[in-house]
Amino acid sequence: MNILRNILAVIIGAFVGAMLNGWIIGLSGTIIPLPEGVDPNDIKSINEHMPIYELKHFIMPFLAHALGTLVGAILASLIAFSHKLYFALGIGGLFLIGGVMMVFMLPNSPMWFNVTDIVFAYIPMGWLGYKITMGFTKPTN
Repeated sequence: MNILRNILAVIIGAFVGAMLNGWIIGLSGTIIPLPEGVDPNDIKSINEHMPIYELKHFIMPFLAHALGTLVGAILASLIAFSHKLYFALGIGGLFLIGGVMMVFMLPNSPMWFNVTDIVFAYIPMGWLGYKITMGFTKPTN
């Protein structure tokens, strides 16, 4: 039963975190409109228009990545029976893989954003998710 709970921690944390990430990305164009001519549903269009993106266009993607990871890590840590830190960091690692994949899918994205996103949005958010849950649960390992 404990193993099942740990498996569910990963599944639920990854699913909810990914849904939040996608929701924020989907909402971002209404909060900060994309440059003229960008089709947000077409990765090729995004990549071609990347040189005209401004700093403001990178705020919502970073928030989506960081908050999706954070919420996923919080859930994984709360649900996991044991090794809560490892499960929270595992969610961070899972989302980090997605972040690295995006760097390769969008080779025209600025290096400063890639580094900021990779360094701050994933593993630190996994760790922070774990630390937040320590106020709600007793550490078990």
